[in-house]
Amino acid sequence: MDLSDIVAKYDQRLRVDDYEDAATNGLQVGPGDAEIERVAFAVDAATATIEAAVEWGADLLVVHHGVVWGGIDAVTGREYDRVQALLDGDCALYAAHLPLDGHPELGNAARLADRLGLENRAPFGAHAGEHLGSRGTAPTGFTADELAATLDDELDPEGGVQVLDFGPDTIEDVAVLTGSGADWIREAEADGVDALVTGEGKQKLYHEAREAGISVFLAGHYATETLGVRALQSVADDWGVETTFLDHPTGL
Repeated sequence: MDLSDIVAKYDQRLRVDDYEDAATNGLQVGPGDAEIERVAFAVDAATATIEAAVEWGADLLVVHHGVVWGGIDAVTGREYDRVQALLDGDCALYAAHLPLDGHPELGNAARLADRLGLENRAPFGAHAGEHLGSRGTAPTGFTADELAATLDDELDPEGGVQVLDFGPDTIEDVAVLTGSGADWIREAEADGVDALVTGEGKQKLYHEAREAGISVFLAGHYATETLGVRALQSVADDWGVETTFLDHPTGL
């Protein structure tokens, strides 16, 4: 399959041009045209995952966190090492950041909401005219312990799930915004949800959640953002290319 075809299909499906993003979405490293037979998938385009992709013989590495953020002023230091590893391995790099967070079917939040069995779904996490998350209702409700256990079973985050248990005893309305979604705690409060599920939090989140009366579940930045990349892998499987997922958890 030609690289340009893969890029065009992902770009269109993810609507990469519609998102205002600090990251460059789409093809970050690679020629316009190349024959692609093997595609590796990972959350991060770090040296470790790039080297693993090259060792596996990947022609293309697809990630959530790429190597180009806010444009390129210079390719030196760590960026040079990563780009050099891609070029030496003849491996292209495609990245989907916010478009993969917010996609209503393939996105990190949508896939996690699926795992939680949330119904009556609606967009959540407004950002520059788009949404990065999803919210919905749990048909039978969760206790805080039950929701934490479900997240632990579905994601298996290193260190487990951290819970700020400030919401109601029965959790029905849940907002999901993976990765660094804690900044949307005020939107969660305005929407009247019982809980916010995200990846990681900052110190101020404790008081914000407590004052809002919302339970917050921190299931790991890495762990919550594997689902969208795996969804992109399932799409590529249907194209007839050989694929693999490179799991490299960070513990964060």
